[in-house]
Amino acid sequence: MIAFLKKYFAALYIPIVWTGLIAVLMFLPGSMLPNETGFKIPNLDKIVHAGLFGGFVFLWSLFLSKRTGRDRSLLWGFFLFYVVACLYGVGTELMQKCCIVGRDYDLADILADWAGAGLAYGLSNLLLLPQAR
Repeated sequence: MIAFLKKYFAALYIPIVWTGLIAVLMFLPGSMLPNETGFKIPNLDKIVHAGLFGGFVFLWSLFLSKRTGRDRSLLWGFFLFYVVACLYGVGTELMQKCCIVGRDYDLADILADWAGAGLAYGLSNLLLLPQAR
């Protein structure tokens, strides 16, 4: 499974596109977001936040793991991606608060971003480090 991921998803353009997708979705005006009227899942937006920022960490870690085989470098890289994801999440929420019409700052979104990034950081360490040896 990891060999499949590295073969097809470890290209540089994939994490770059994912990072751009996060920016587009986080910076959409509130009027462009879908309105959940008939079918409502509680806290769906938190699951989306966790998935987006978890994907950010995992895809960048996957890219790095294909480029280097040294465990120490990978650990530092994975941690760096985790920190960048956390800062990116806070930054997008602050931008929503001050600059984007119809969007607001939500601490729970930041916590969901951090949780998703943390889970992906752990998965990266579990799944990608043994493959580097």
